[in-house]
Amino acid sequence: MPCIEPKYDTALNMLKTKKINTECIYTIAGFVAYVYTSSPGGMRINSEPLKRQVENSAYELDAKGAFSPPPPALGGENLTELLRSGKIEIVIDPKFPQAIGIGNILKLTALLGNFKWEVLQNDFDNSPFFTSDFPVAIEETNDPHTLNKIIPLAPNLAIRIIPDRTFDKSRADFTFANFSSHSRKVNRQEVMKINRLIVRCAEEIVFYRDDYPWVQPFIAKNRYYRIEASIREITTQLSKVSFLTQRIVQRTDIQEAGLMSASAGEE
Repeated sequence: MPCIEPKYDTALNMLKTKKINTECIYTIAGFVAYVYTSSPGGMRINSEPLKRQVENSAYELDAKGAFSPPPPALGGENLTELLRSGKIEIVIDPKFPQAIGIGNILKLTALLGNFKWEVLQNDFDNSPFFTSDFPVAIEETNDPHTLNKIIPLAPNLAIRIIPDRTFDKSRADFTFANFSSHSRKVNRQEVMKINRLIVRCAEEIVFYRDDYPWVQPFIAKNRYYRIEASIREITTQLSKVSFLTQRIVQRTDIQEAGLMSASAGEE
């Protein structure tokens, strides 16, 4: 984003010196919005709700007899049965949610810039913040419908964006009138917790500045995770209502692949 990258370093200095202005907010919020919608991780995560939406529509239309009878080659099963058995699958082109995200990137930037931010300063040189190919870690809160977002911006600086569910999204503009921030130093335990979330929310790659002895074992311990869309559905008389959130889940696919590779090496 040409309007973001040249101003990134200046925005970091403003965060560090507590001299935050609208340009600083716009730059950092724009960076977060871009990564969240257009990175490979964001494209994958945002594909799942669309897939579920198409599936629900298919079930509803099939129940109403909107589709022709299936061909004999499919065993006489209807579309609903084929989907539920896994014989056919709905696949979403990740470029589609990316396109939707790009179309809404300014709205998301305005929204993120109207939330509360915690500016987290890390003074531990031997324990800097990591980052990744999806540097938007999610953090559970007391509200099951709300997730904080933690974004590492530099080895010694990160922000925690705290959403406000009561905020009227129509008031989200680029004056950032609802913005508030608090700056504080984090302790070593908090640094470890944040780095754990960063590793577990990474898509494929974790980046770190210094190769301390503890770094690779720490990453290896937390690598078998990633963010997945979590959808809770409530069936009404008219249709199904979906509630979307995200959660960190264990990745059995690469864990099993790693164990298989290790076994092959032992043989």
